[in-house]
Amino acid sequence: MLLISLGALCILAGIVLSTVRTLRRGRLSQPRSLTADQAPDTLEPRGRGDRLNLAVDLPGIGLALLGAVLIFVGAFVSSHG
Repeated sequence: MLLISLGALCILAGIVLSTVRTLRRGRLSQPRSLTADQAPDTLEPRGRGDRLNLAVDLPGIGLALLGAVLIFVGAFVSSHG
């Protein structure tokens, strides 16, 4: 039961960590500074966005995956022993 509880806490902590890291990079809909080659009336950005970045969110995703493994191990241990 302890492993399942720790796993659930890890999953929640991973989700919160990923969310906080994404929100600290700025609002997802916040416009960037306009340059001469950007049209101000479009919703699509010209360049590639950097606010959603898988590499930056890997610690949170890894923590959530660790929590899932702990839940599965805890369920296996409690059912066999």
